[in-house]
Amino acid sequence: MITIIPAIDLIDAKCVRLSQGDYKQKTVYNENPLEVAKMFEDAGIRRLHLVDLDGAKAKHIVNYKVLENIASKTNLVIDFGGGLKSDDDLRIAFESGASMITGGSIAVKNRETFLRWIEKYGAEKIILGADAKNGKIAVSGWQEESEEDIIPFIQSYIDKGISKVISTDISRDGMLSGPSFDLYRDILSRFPKLELIASGGIASMKDIYELDEMGLPGVITGKAIYENRISLIEIEAFYK
Repeated sequence: MITIIPAIDLIDAKCVRLSQGDYKQKTVYNENPLEVAKMFEDAGIRRLHLVDLDGAKAKHIVNYKVLENIASKTNLVIDFGGGLKSDDDLRIAFESGASMITGGSIAVKNRETFLRWIEKYGAEKIILGADAKNGKIAVSGWQEESEEDIIPFIQSYIDKGISKVISTDISRDGMLSGPSFDLYRDILSRFPKLELIASGGIASMKDIYELDEMGLPGVITGKAIYENRISLIEIEAFYK
């Protein structure tokens, strides 16, 4: 069964959502991320995707105190991303309670460092962020498009031991227009053993059921929950 992973995106330690990664299209949903995390946990959710958008912009970890607060006051398994660029950033993230980290830009711009992290912490703790725009990997909080094509990019890291990938089609993120089924179908057909987590565009439970039928191990959803397109009662029922 697919794992539903709610997202909490952080700006100024508040729970926000962007549309297509645009910092100018920001909606604040809750000023208390811990409160949101506890609601998720109460609904039977076990995983949380926590994104430091301030960190992504600043190019170093910023909202680690929020991570620490949620990790110490819930039992959620947290994967944390955004602005992790140095060994020190990674140390702070893990010391603050992250079970896993997601690295996207670093895997493109500083491959040597990212490979060292995989070797040091193990592939179970390091998730590859493969976020795409027009089939190309996007970096720096989606502010830049690289020259890397998504499939060879993923292949290059599977060759180095990576087993978990979060992939977002940026054109769909925060738009509630449905996920990029074709992209995920393509990735899964090429890498059937990959722990692929879909992200972006989830509009309803119907999308989640379809991804589940495709065999995806995980799905991240944010805006659909915050806009009441998916209720926590529906998620609870899905697991039961």
